[in-house]
Amino acid sequence: MYKRIVLKLSGETLAHGKGEAGAGSVYSPERVEETARMLIKVAGTGAQLIVILGGGNIWRGRFSSEMDAVTADQMGMLATIMNALCAQDAVVRLGGKAKVFTAQEMTRFAELYTRDRADEALNAGNIVFIAGGSGNPFFTTDTAAALRAAELGADIVFKGTSADGIYDKDPNKYPDAVMYSDITYQEAIDKSLQVMDTAAFVICRDRKVPAIRVFKMDELDNIYLAAAGAELGTLAHL
Repeated sequence: MYKRIVLKLSGETLAHGKGEAGAGSVYSPERVEETARMLIKVAGTGAQLIVILGGGNIWRGRFSSEMDAVTADQMGMLATIMNALCAQDAVVRLGGKAKVFTAQEMTRFAELYTRDRADEALNAGNIVFIAGGSGNPFFTTDTAAALRAAELGADIVFKGTSADGIYDKDPNKYPDAVMYSDITYQEAIDKSLQVMDTAAFVICRDRKVPAIRVFKMDELDNIYLAAAGAELGTLAHL
């Protein structure tokens, strides 16, 4: 059993899936509650849970190539904060303990992130949401997840995707794509595998984060199974 887990989820986790009624909505109340229940279930195993949510259900990319890239990324950071507040609300309503930290100062909404404060909140039994990315433009929430895992001494990073794991090429485009069951960070960097940013793999390699498990997140129960030690998807490691 893992003691401390960083869970990286896409913002779309909180929205309707493709083909569902209401697909395209920013939030699905049912999906938000389903996610919150799963987080509470994982925390109930004794694992300390750090959650990094993306913002793609609200904002992704830019309106056009003329839009300022820094402004666009700042909007994306705000979207991740909205998602963290949404998920925190659901966890608390369902009887769990949760706390949101942000990489930017907005203390009327959430506490400014520091490693020590987040560590205290985890040790007090909270599910900790760390929002706002790394606080800087040009870095994705994958990189933020790796950074927080290194800072907070996580045993593993779970990355939920739409694919079964890490492939040698895009399985949605290439029927002959091959999935890795096990790969080192250096191999992922050398092969330029795109399931996570190269910067995230570099941080995990250099700061000796033990492992990243990449697996399909269509079924939220997979989070619990992975936390219980199931060998889902792909394990990337030192």
